[in-house]
Amino acid sequence: MCREIFGKSGSEETHMKKRRNSLILRALLTAVVVAAVLAGLQRVLMPKYTGADREGSMIGEYYSQEKDHDVIFIGDCEVYTNFSPAVLWEEYGINSYIRGSAEQLIWQSYYLAEETFTYEKPKVLVFNVLSMMFDEPQRESYNRMTLDGMRWSVSKIKCIEASMTEEENFIEYVFPILRFHDRWSELTKEDFTKAWKKDPVTFNGYYMRVDILPAENIPEERKLGDYRFGENAYSYLDKLTELCREEGVELVLIKAPSLYPPWYDEWDQQIVEYAEIHGLKYYNLLDAAEEIGLDYSTDTYDAGLHLNLSGAEKLSRYFGAILAEDCGLQDRRQERELALKWEEKLKAYREEIRRQKTLTDDGADR
Repeated sequence: MCREIFGKSGSEETHMKKRRNSLILRALLTAVVVAAVLAGLQRVLMPKYTGADREGSMIGEYYSQEKDHDVIFIGDCEVYTNFSPAVLWEEYGINSYIRGSAEQLIWQSYYLAEETFTYEKPKVLVFNVLSMMFDEPQRESYNRMTLDGMRWSVSKIKCIEASMTEEENFIEYVFPILRFHDRWSELTKEDFTKAWKKDPVTFNGYYMRVDILPAENIPEERKLGDYRFGENAYSYLDKLTELCREEGVELVLIKAPSLYPPWYDEWDQQIVEYAEIHGLKYYNLLDAAEEIGLDYSTDTYDAGLHLNLSGAEKLSRYFGAILAEDCGLQDRRQERELALKWEEKLKAYREEIRRQKTLTDDGADR
Protein backbone atom coordinates (compact mmCIF):
# COMPACT_ATOMS: atom_id res chain seq x y z
CA MET A 1 0.00 0.00 0.00
CA CYS A 2 2.80 2.38 0.89
CA ARG A 3 4.58 1.56 -2.41
CA GLU A 4 1.47 2.37 -4.38
CA ILE A 5 1.09 5.70 -2.58
CA PHE A 6 4.68 6.84 -2.36
CA GLY A 7 6.25 5.11 -5.41
CA LYS A 8 9.29 2.86 -5.56
CA SER A 9 11.50 2.17 -2.56
CA GLY A 10 14.90 3.82 -2.15
CA SER A 11 16.72 0.56 -2.89
CA GLU A 12 14.88 0.12 -6.21
CA GLU A 13 15.67 3.69 -7.24
CA THR A 14 19.34 3.13 -6.44
CA HIS A 15 19.31 -0.10 -8.43
CA MET A 16 17.74 1.58 -11.46
CA LYS A 17 20.17 4.48 -11.24
CA LYS A 18 23.13 2.05 -11.19
CA ARG A 19 21.67 0.16 -14.14
CA ARG A 20 21.17 3.39 -16.09
CA ASN A 21 24.75 4.54 -15.34
CA SER A 22 26.04 1.12 -16.38
CA LEU A 23 24.24 1.31 -19.72
CA ILE A 24 25.60 4.82 -20.33
CA LEU A 25 29.13 3.66 -19.47
CA ARG A 26 28.84 0.68 -21.81
CA ALA A 27 27.59 2.94 -24.60
CA LEU A 28 30.47 5.34 -24.06
CA LEU A 29 33.03 2.52 -24.01
CA THR A 30 31.52 1.06 -27.18
CA ALA A 31 31.71 4.45 -28.87
CA VAL A 32 35.34 4.86 -27.80
CA VAL A 33 36.25 1.38 -29.09
CA VAL A 34 34.46 1.96 -32.41
CA ALA A 35 36.15 5.36 -32.80
CA ALA A 36 39.56 3.85 -32.01
CA VAL A 37 39.02 1.02 -34.53
CA LEU A 38 37.91 3.48 -37.22
CA ALA A 39 40.88 5.76 -36.47
CA GLY A 40 43.23 2.79 -36.76
CA LEU A 41 41.66 1.68 -40.04
CA GLN A 42 41.90 5.23 -41.33
CA ARG A 43 45.62 5.39 -40.57
CA VAL A 44 46.19 2.07 -42.33
CA LEU A 45 44.13 2.99 -45.38
CA MET A 46 45.50 6.50 -45.93
CA PRO A 47 48.43 6.77 -48.40
CA LYS A 48 51.78 6.77 -46.58
CA TYR A 49 53.61 9.02 -49.08
CA THR A 50 56.97 7.31 -48.61
CA GLY A 51 57.58 6.03 -52.14
CA ALA A 52 57.49 7.89 -55.43
CA ASP A 53 54.81 10.20 -53.98
CA ARG A 54 56.76 11.07 -50.84
CA GLU A 55 56.04 14.77 -51.33
CA GLY A 56 52.76 14.10 -49.53
CA SER A 57 54.67 13.62 -46.27
CA MET A 58 56.36 17.02 -46.27
CA ILE A 59 53.74 19.28 -44.70
CA GLY A 60 53.27 17.03 -41.67
CA GLU A 61 56.99 16.86 -40.87
CA TYR A 62 57.03 20.48 -39.73
CA TYR A 63 55.16 19.84 -36.48
CA SER A 64 57.94 17.76 -34.92
CA GLN A 65 60.52 20.50 -35.52
CA GLU A 66 61.77 23.10 -33.07
CA LYS A 67 59.94 26.37 -33.71
CA ASP A 68 62.77 28.88 -33.79
CA HIS A 69 63.40 29.47 -37.48
CA ASP A 70 64.81 32.67 -38.93
CA VAL A 71 63.38 31.90 -42.37
CA ILE A 72 60.37 29.91 -43.55
CA PHE A 73 60.06 29.09 -47.25
CA ILE A 74 56.56 28.44 -48.61
CA GLY A 75 55.59 27.30 -52.08
CA ASP A 76 55.66 24.42 -54.49
CA CYS A 77 58.38 22.05 -55.68
CA GLU A 78 60.51 25.04 -56.69
CA VAL A 79 61.29 25.62 -53.02
CA TYR A 80 61.55 22.12 -51.56
CA THR A 81 63.91 20.84 -54.26
CA ASN A 82 65.93 24.00 -54.86
CA PHE A 83 66.97 25.22 -51.41
CA SER A 84 69.04 23.40 -48.79
CA PRO A 85 68.59 24.61 -45.18
CA ALA A 86 71.72 22.61 -44.31
CA VAL A 87 73.83 24.90 -46.50
CA LEU A 88 72.15 28.02 -45.13
CA TRP A 89 73.15 26.87 -41.65
CA GLU A 90 76.70 25.73 -42.49
CA GLU A 91 77.58 28.80 -44.55
CA TYR A 92 75.62 31.56 -42.79
CA GLY A 93 74.26 30.26 -39.48
CA ILE A 94 70.70 30.81 -40.73
CA ASN A 95 68.10 28.47 -39.23
CA SER A 96 65.47 27.79 -41.90
CA TYR A 97 62.66 25.44 -42.80
CA ILE A 98 60.77 24.76 -46.04
CA ARG A 99 57.00 24.33 -45.83
CA GLY A 100 56.69 23.19 -49.41
CA SER A 101 54.40 20.70 -51.13
CA ALA A 102 53.71 19.51 -54.66
CA GLU A 103 51.78 22.06 -56.74
CA GLN A 104 51.14 24.19 -53.66
CA LEU A 105 48.62 26.83 -54.72
CA ILE A 106 48.86 30.39 -53.47
CA TRP A 107 45.84 30.12 -51.14
CA GLN A 108 47.44 27.01 -49.65
CA SER A 109 50.66 28.96 -49.15
CA TYR A 110 48.68 31.73 -47.47
CA TYR A 111 46.94 29.43 -44.99
CA LEU A 112 50.17 27.57 -44.29
CA ALA A 113 51.78 30.91 -43.47
CA GLU A 114 48.82 31.84 -41.27
CA GLU A 115 49.10 28.52 -39.44
CA THR A 116 52.90 28.77 -39.15
CA PHE A 117 52.62 32.15 -37.44
CA THR A 118 50.60 30.52 -34.66
CA TYR A 119 53.66 28.37 -33.90
CA GLU A 120 56.47 30.86 -34.51
CA LYS A 121 57.33 34.24 -36.00
CA PRO A 122 60.26 33.93 -38.40
CA LYS A 123 62.10 37.08 -39.37
CA VAL A 124 61.59 36.34 -43.08
CA LEU A 125 58.96 34.47 -45.09
CA VAL A 126 60.11 33.52 -48.60
CA PHE A 127 57.35 32.87 -51.15
CA ASN A 128 57.95 31.42 -54.61
CA VAL A 129 55.65 33.19 -57.07
CA LEU A 130 55.17 30.47 -59.72
CA SER A 131 51.78 29.52 -58.22
CA MET A 132 50.40 32.91 -59.28
CA MET A 133 49.77 31.19 -62.62
CA PHE A 134 46.82 29.33 -61.05
CA ASP A 135 43.59 31.16 -60.20
CA GLU A 136 41.35 28.27 -59.19
CA PRO A 137 41.58 24.79 -57.62
CA GLN A 138 43.37 22.22 -59.74
CA ARG A 139 43.58 18.54 -58.72
CA GLU A 140 42.51 16.54 -55.67
CA SER A 141 45.67 14.41 -55.69
CA TYR A 142 47.84 17.49 -55.18
CA ASN A 143 45.38 19.06 -52.74
CA ARG A 144 45.75 15.96 -50.59
CA MET A 145 49.53 16.27 -50.54
CA THR A 146 49.15 19.63 -48.80
CA LEU A 147 45.92 19.35 -46.84
CA ASP A 148 46.11 15.87 -45.32
CA GLY A 149 49.41 16.73 -43.64
CA MET A 150 48.08 19.87 -41.94
CA ARG A 151 46.93 19.66 -38.34
CA TRP A 152 43.32 20.61 -37.70
CA SER A 153 42.86 24.33 -37.17
CA VAL A 154 40.78 27.20 -38.49
CA SER A 155 43.51 27.70 -41.10
CA LYS A 156 43.16 24.11 -42.32
CA ILE A 157 39.38 24.39 -42.56
CA LYS A 158 39.66 27.57 -44.64
CA CYS A 159 42.41 26.02 -46.75
CA ILE A 160 40.26 23.00 -47.56
CA GLU A 161 37.31 25.21 -48.50
CA ALA A 162 39.52 27.32 -50.80
CA SER A 163 41.20 24.31 -52.41
CA MET A 164 38.42 21.81 -53.12
CA THR A 165 37.49 21.03 -56.70
CA GLU A 166 33.81 20.56 -57.60
CA GLU A 167 34.17 16.78 -57.27
CA GLU A 168 35.53 16.91 -53.70
CA ASN A 169 33.60 16.82 -50.42
CA PHE A 170 34.62 18.49 -47.16
CA ILE A 171 33.50 15.49 -45.11
CA GLU A 172 36.13 13.33 -46.86
CA TYR A 173 38.85 15.58 -45.44
CA VAL A 174 37.34 15.30 -41.96
CA PHE A 175 37.08 11.52 -42.30
CA PRO A 176 39.63 10.45 -44.94
CA ILE A 177 38.50 6.83 -44.53
CA LEU A 178 35.48 7.78 -46.66
CA ARG A 179 37.87 8.69 -49.47
CA PHE A 180 40.41 5.89 -49.11
CA HIS A 181 38.21 2.97 -48.00
CA ASP A 182 38.73 1.21 -51.33
CA ARG A 183 42.53 0.99 -50.87
CA TRP A 184 42.14 -2.44 -49.25
CA SER A 185 43.28 -4.20 -52.40
CA GLU A 186 46.38 -1.99 -52.64
CA LEU A 187 47.63 -2.33 -49.06
CA THR A 188 51.21 -3.39 -48.50
CA LYS A 189 53.24 -4.24 -45.42
CA GLU A 190 54.33 -0.59 -45.31
CA ASP A 191 50.74 0.56 -44.80
CA PHE A 192 50.72 -1.25 -41.46
CA THR A 193 54.31 -0.65 -40.29
CA LYS A 194 54.18 3.08 -41.09
CA ALA A 195 50.63 3.79 -40.04
CA TRP A 196 51.75 5.57 -36.83
CA LYS A 197 55.40 6.43 -37.38
CA LYS A 198 57.36 7.21 -40.54
CA ASP A 199 60.94 8.21 -41.12
CA PRO A 200 61.27 11.80 -42.39
CA VAL A 201 61.63 12.21 -46.15
CA THR A 202 63.17 15.70 -46.02
CA PHE A 203 65.89 17.68 -44.27
CA ASN A 204 64.11 20.68 -42.76
CA GLY A 205 61.73 20.46 -45.69
CA TYR A 206 64.42 19.97 -48.37
CA TYR A 207 63.86 17.02 -50.73
CA MET A 208 67.28 15.73 -51.72
CA ARG A 209 68.17 14.26 -55.12
CA VAL A 210 71.78 13.61 -56.13
CA ASP A 211 71.15 12.05 -59.55
CA ILE A 212 71.67 13.96 -62.79
CA LEU A 213 69.48 14.34 -65.85
CA PRO A 214 70.71 17.25 -68.01
CA ALA A 215 68.30 19.87 -69.28
CA GLU A 216 67.82 19.20 -72.97
CA ASN A 217 65.01 19.92 -75.45
CA ILE A 218 63.17 22.38 -73.21
CA PRO A 219 59.69 22.97 -74.72
CA GLU A 220 59.20 26.34 -76.38
CA GLU A 221 57.09 28.87 -74.54
CA ARG A 222 53.46 28.62 -75.55
CA LYS A 223 51.88 31.99 -76.27
CA LEU A 224 49.01 32.91 -73.97
CA GLY A 225 45.92 34.87 -74.82
CA ASP A 226 46.06 36.75 -71.53
CA TYR A 227 49.15 37.07 -69.33
CA ARG A 228 47.41 38.81 -66.47
CA PHE A 229 47.35 36.88 -63.21
CA GLY A 230 43.84 36.11 -61.96
CA GLU A 231 41.89 38.10 -59.37
CA ASN A 232 41.83 35.22 -56.91
CA ALA A 233 45.60 34.79 -57.08
CA TYR A 234 46.12 38.52 -56.57
CA SER A 235 43.69 38.59 -53.64
CA TYR A 236 45.69 35.91 -51.79
CA LEU A 237 48.97 37.65 -52.57
CA ASP A 238 47.42 40.77 -51.01
CA LYS A 239 46.35 38.73 -47.98
CA LEU A 240 49.83 37.23 -47.63
CA THR A 241 51.39 40.70 -47.83
CA GLU A 242 49.02 42.08 -45.20
CA LEU A 243 49.43 39.05 -42.94
CA CYS A 244 53.21 39.41 -42.90
CA ARG A 245 52.93 43.13 -42.13
CA GLU A 246 50.56 42.47 -39.24
CA GLU A 247 52.85 39.78 -37.82
CA GLY A 248 56.06 41.77 -38.27
CA VAL A 249 57.53 39.24 -40.69
CA GLU A 250 59.38 40.38 -43.81
CA LEU A 251 57.87 38.90 -46.97
CA VAL A 252 60.39 38.17 -49.73
CA LEU A 253 59.21 37.13 -53.19
CA ILE A 254 61.33 34.89 -55.40
CA LYS A 255 61.18 33.05 -58.69
CA ALA A 256 63.29 29.90 -58.44
CA PRO A 257 65.68 29.07 -61.29
CA SER A 258 63.66 26.27 -62.89
CA LEU A 259 63.59 26.12 -66.68
CA TYR A 260 60.12 24.61 -66.93
CA PRO A 261 57.24 25.44 -66.59
CA PRO A 262 58.04 28.68 -68.40
CA TRP A 263 58.18 31.96 -66.52
CA TYR A 264 56.97 34.60 -68.96
CA ASP A 265 58.45 38.08 -69.07
CA GLU A 266 54.91 39.42 -68.77
CA TRP A 267 54.45 37.49 -65.52
CA ASP A 268 57.77 38.66 -64.19
CA GLN A 269 56.92 42.30 -64.88
CA GLN A 270 53.70 42.00 -62.87
CA ILE A 271 55.64 40.71 -59.85
CA VAL A 272 58.24 43.45 -60.25
CA GLU A 273 55.48 46.06 -60.23
CA TYR A 274 53.67 44.44 -57.30
CA ALA A 275 56.86 44.35 -55.24
CA GLU A 276 57.56 48.02 -55.98
CA ILE A 277 54.04 49.11 -55.06
CA HIS A 278 54.04 47.17 -51.79
CA GLY A 279 57.65 47.78 -50.80
CA LEU A 280 58.70 44.12 -51.07
CA LYS A 281 61.96 42.53 -52.14
CA TYR A 282 61.70 40.37 -55.26
CA TYR A 283 64.50 38.20 -56.66
CA ASN A 284 64.21 36.56 -60.05
CA LEU A 285 66.75 33.79 -59.51
CA LEU A 286 66.04 32.36 -62.94
CA ASP A 287 67.77 35.40 -64.46
CA ALA A 288 70.68 35.02 -62.01
CA ALA A 289 71.63 31.47 -63.06
CA GLU A 290 75.03 32.49 -64.43
CA GLU A 291 75.86 34.52 -61.33
CA ILE A 292 74.76 31.61 -59.13
CA GLY A 293 77.00 29.30 -61.14
CA LEU A 294 74.27 26.90 -62.24
CA ASP A 295 75.06 24.43 -64.98
CA TYR A 296 71.88 22.81 -66.24
CA SER A 297 73.84 19.91 -67.68
CA THR A 298 74.90 18.81 -64.18
CA ASP A 299 72.72 20.66 -61.64
CA THR A 300 69.28 19.19 -62.34
CA TYR A 301 67.86 15.72 -61.82
CA ASP A 302 64.88 15.98 -64.18
CA ALA A 303 65.94 17.94 -67.25
CA GLY A 304 65.57 21.41 -65.77
CA LEU A 305 62.33 21.28 -63.79
CA HIS A 306 64.14 21.05 -60.43
CA LEU A 307 67.69 21.30 -59.14
CA ASN A 308 69.57 18.33 -57.76
CA LEU A 309 71.85 18.47 -54.70
CA SER A 310 74.64 20.21 -56.58
CA GLY A 311 72.32 22.90 -57.92
CA ALA A 312 70.43 23.37 -54.64
CA GLU A 313 73.65 23.88 -52.71
CA LYS A 314 74.89 26.46 -55.22
CA LEU A 315 71.58 28.33 -55.08
CA SER A 316 71.50 28.18 -51.27
CA ARG A 317 74.99 29.68 -50.99
CA TYR A 318 73.93 32.50 -53.30
CA PHE A 319 70.58 33.16 -51.63
CA GLY A 320 72.05 32.84 -48.16
CA ALA A 321 74.20 35.90 -48.88
CA ILE A 322 71.02 37.79 -49.84
CA LEU A 323 69.28 36.77 -46.61
CA ALA A 324 72.29 37.81 -44.55
CA GLU A 325 73.09 41.07 -46.34
CA ASP A 326 69.77 42.33 -47.68
CA CYS A 327 67.52 40.99 -44.91
CA GLY A 328 69.97 41.41 -42.05
CA LEU A 329 69.79 37.86 -40.68
CA GLN A 330 72.39 37.13 -38.03
CA ASP A 331 74.79 34.18 -37.82
CA ARG A 332 73.52 31.87 -35.04
CA ARG A 333 76.23 29.21 -35.14
CA GLN A 334 77.48 30.35 -31.72
CA GLU A 335 74.18 29.32 -30.07
CA ARG A 336 75.24 26.06 -28.46
CA GLU A 337 71.88 24.27 -28.21
CA LEU A 338 70.89 25.13 -31.77
CA ALA A 339 74.35 24.22 -33.07
CA LEU A 340 74.10 20.78 -31.42
CA LYS A 341 70.74 20.16 -33.08
CA TRP A 342 72.20 21.10 -36.44
CA GLU A 343 75.20 18.85 -35.84
CA GLU A 344 72.83 15.87 -35.73
CA LYS A 345 70.89 17.12 -38.76
CA LEU A 346 74.07 17.59 -40.78
CA LYS A 347 75.22 14.09 -39.88
CA ALA A 348 71.97 12.64 -41.26
CA TYR A 349 72.19 14.95 -44.29
CA ARG A 350 75.68 13.71 -45.21
CA GLU A 351 74.71 10.09 -44.64
CA GLU A 352 71.82 10.49 -47.08
CA ILE A 353 74.17 12.03 -49.65
CA ARG A 354 76.45 8.99 -49.38
CA ARG A 355 73.52 6.60 -49.57
CA GLN A 356 72.05 8.21 -52.68
CA LYS A 357 75.40 8.48 -54.43
CA THR A 358 76.05 4.80 -53.77
CA LEU A 359 72.68 3.91 -55.27
CA THR A 360 73.26 6.22 -58.22
CA ASP A 361 76.73 4.75 -58.89
CA ASP A 362 75.29 1.23 -58.71
CA GLY A 363 72.48 2.18 -61.08
CA ALA A 364 69.85 1.29 -58.49
CA ASP A 365 66.62 3.10 -57.73
CA ARG A 366 66.69 5.65 -54.94
